Amino acid sequence: MADVSLKEIALIVGVVAACYWNSLFCGFVFDDVSAILDNKDLHPSTPLKNLFQNDFWGTPMSEERSHKSYRPLTVLTFRLNYLFSELNAVSYHLLNLVFHAVVCIVFIKVCKLFLDNRSSVIASLLFAVHPIHTEAVTGVVGRAELLSSIFFLAAFLSYTKSKGPDNTIVWTPIAVTVCLVAVATLCKEQGITVVGICCVYEVFIAQGYTLPMLLDAAMQILRGKCSIPYSMLQTLLKLIVLMFSTLLLVVVRVQVIQSQLPVFTRFDNPAAVSPSPARQLTFNYLLPVNAWLLLNPSELCCDWTMGTIPLVESFLDIRNIATITFFCFLGSLIVFSLRYPGDSSKTVLMALCLIVLPFIPASNLFFPVGFVVAERVLYVPSMGFCILVAHGWKRLSNKSVLRKLSWICLSVVLFTHALKTLHRNWDWESEYTLFMSALKVNKNNAKLWNNVGHALENEKNFERALRFFIQATQVQPDDIGAHMNVGRTYKNLNKTKEAEESYMIAKSLMPQIIPGKKYAARVAPNHLNVYINLANLIRANESRLEEADQLYRQAISMRPDFKQAYISRGELLLKMNKPVKAKEAYLRALELDRTNADLWYNLAIVYIELKDPTEALKNFNQALELNPKHKLALFNSALLMQESGDPMLRPEAKKRLLSYVKEEPQDANGYFNLGMLAMDDKKDAEAESWMKKAIRLQPGFRSALFNLALLYSQTAKELMALPVLEELLRYYPDHTKGLILKGDILMNQKKDISGAKKCFEKILEMDPNNVQGKHNLCVVYFEERDLIKAEKCLVETLVLAPHEEYIQRHLNIVRSKISLLGAAEQSTFPADGTAAVGEKKIPFENLKEVKNEQKTTQTLNSNINKGQSNSKKRTEKNNTDKETKKKSTKEIKDIEKKRVAALKRLEEIERILNGE
Repeated sequence: MADVSLKEIALIVGVVAACYWNSLFCGFVFDDVSAILDNKDLHPSTPLKNLFQNDFWGTPMSEERSHKSYRPLTVLTFRLNYLFSELNAVSYHLLNLVFHAVVCIVFIKVCKLFLDNRSSVIASLLFAVHPIHTEAVTGVVGRAELLSSIFFLAAFLSYTKSKGPDNTIVWTPIAVTVCLVAVATLCKEQGITVVGICCVYEVFIAQGYTLPMLLDAAMQILRGKCSIPYSMLQTLLKLIVLMFSTLLLVVVRVQVIQSQLPVFTRFDNPAAVSPSPARQLTFNYLLPVNAWLLLNPSELCCDWTMGTIPLVESFLDIRNIATITFFCFLGSLIVFSLRYPGDSSKTVLMALCLIVLPFIPASNLFFPVGFVVAERVLYVPSMGFCILVAHGWKRLSNKSVLRKLSWICLSVVLFTHALKTLHRNWDWESEYTLFMSALKVNKNNAKLWNNVGHALENEKNFERALRFFIQATQVQPDDIGAHMNVGRTYKNLNKTKEAEESYMIAKSLMPQIIPGKKYAARVAPNHLNVYINLANLIRANESRLEEADQLYRQAISMRPDFKQAYISRGELLLKMNKPVKAKEAYLRALELDRTNADLWYNLAIVYIELKDPTEALKNFNQALELNPKHKLALFNSALLMQESGDPMLRPEAKKRLLSYVKEEPQDANGYFNLGMLAMDDKKDAEAESWMKKAIRLQPGFRSALFNLALLYSQTAKELMALPVLEELLRYYPDHTKGLILKGDILMNQKKDISGAKKCFEKILEMDPNNVQGKHNLCVVYFEERDLIKAEKCLVETLVLAPHEEYIQRHLNIVRSKISLLGAAEQSTFPADGTAAVGEKKIPFENLKEVKNEQKTTQTLNSNINKGQSNSKKRTEKNNTDKETKKKSTKEIKDIEKKRVAALKRLEEIERILNGE
């Protein structure tokens, strides 16, 4: 950078900052969502090797839905952003701004190879402020362009030093060039095109050849009149090294994508699937369209796909004039630069190389791409355009007549471009502003209508979103994704009939299977989600479960590697009480993706249904190994450990619950289960604290209220339990166990026999066969000294539970009491309500053995999180419909509880009979 002064650097940095400062206030929009928000490769928990196995969007390169865009070094910079600021958009935009400034400074260095200092600064300033760059600079995913450009220019600068004295070869700069080309390519694919620029530079700039000179030399050699000059041999050797290294990079790149091109639909690039001559005419017309964007960036659009640019289907189309004019102008520049010697022709030649060669990968000439026009791919070609403009301005300003006019025009261009860039940045503030600005430019692109709908949908404004989605179906009636969006929105509005109709329309638009032809190659993988969405909709109807299963199986038959179909089918099979088949579905999905924590979690749910808690816990652990912050796995594995009864597992269960409440601080279920663990460990104060926190977060939390009251009753704080029970019964008046516990406290602590009696009578009103309530009512009769009624009550209770020995013993006690009183002619009790001296008091049966009425209201979730199955682009949000978490209660060990309760009752009876 020795010949770039500090003043020039300060000027460029200042201009870049002035044009892009407001980009710092923009969020993550459009492709940023898939590349940043939904990309797990950014998370520190993801192994670094995944960056080199997955594409730019975090999808494994081996999967067909991958876009095959291999840019691991760019993703690495995103990961560094995430490490320091996680998902704070400011840091991502700031780094993009810095990279753009670096590109502008390096670009000055390149310009000074062909232009004077003043023209080089002008070219760099024009590049810095050009509005076409807002997509690359303000859009976070445009960082691929910025990073690739830095190494692209650095590789070229390195190569210019490969010519030594007397035309010798200096190999070190060539080696550095090859390395920098590889790095540029790992940032974005177009980086490899710098090799072509180096070759042109070597032949026409470094060696000074012109096309006539080369043709003349070739003719002389072919006629045998002379041998190949040594200098030309040196040049050929350098070119062979460059070409060989390029070929090696291409081979590696092809291996990375496993010789598969990405799958695009006719909606992404209509011309790519059009017949001749429409395909050729349209692709050629797109060249002047891109040139016009560089020349007049007044109307910019973030998405040029679908119907933005209608196909050129006839030679008589007037737009062919633009194509012919463009090629005539380009041809004249090429002839001038190759035919004539001199600095001017060399400058024009290098400018043309920078325009043409980096654009070739996006030109559809060698392979189809997933867009029609993309402003970000003009980032490097605009360098050549800026050199041409600066060179032309220099030629004009050298003429005294035009000097003032040239300066005025230049000032106007720079000022208006800077203002346009500053204004354009605000369009990228949010998805809504971005897509609405695009609709002002183009109303014939259904994706834009869809994306405005998505932005409104994210704000829960479903009514407005629906209008945009419907408009998308009218603009492009055969757009499968638009009909899916309409269906999803109708579902969100609880209009299931209309939702099903829309999904059926989308399904009817799917290409029919052609025997012997691979289905997946003719349709976007995310469009197959129409089967998933439709099945998810109709399976809410219990009578249509088989129909839903048929849709899942149809999707699987079309794509045996369709992971989401296996996942959704596994959910359905669980609902159909077919856990074995559900297990098979999840295992098949795991064969396709063993790094998916949600799949391991779902398989754990299946094992719980299969009554295999050991395997369930193993799968929960596997899910947490892949994603230590997997909230549902943390919660439910802790619950499983807690319910195993193994004291050795309690510390780990507590650790996981603490991690869960850290991730979900507003979920009362986490605190409640921490309280239950503390009760298991006899840590009463801690248990009380957790229960109270759960109740504060969720007033009326049934289980927390009951178990807090139970905790008080077990720790001799029965009077503190009463207000808790009152609150419980205010929310749940029919809470049987709460009524029993309240009756217990009223009877034994408050001596309120009447209040206790009301509790038990209410229980029997709700459930006349409730053994515990009826037995305790018998005790009330005994306390009321109505022995005959107590005897009758116990006889009726014994009929309900003939195998409960404690009821028979209590009946015998009452009958003995009646006999004793009859023999002694006594029929009264002492006034204090206790039995007379020597009498045996019947125990009041409380609920202290019923420790955990309900472990939790949050239970095991059989639904997988579906965020990872989104399409990489936000242009069409055709992912499967989201479903809310469903929670089911754990089976309570009834037999064990009854055994413990019976033992406690027998112990109480024995104490009574022994006169304790």
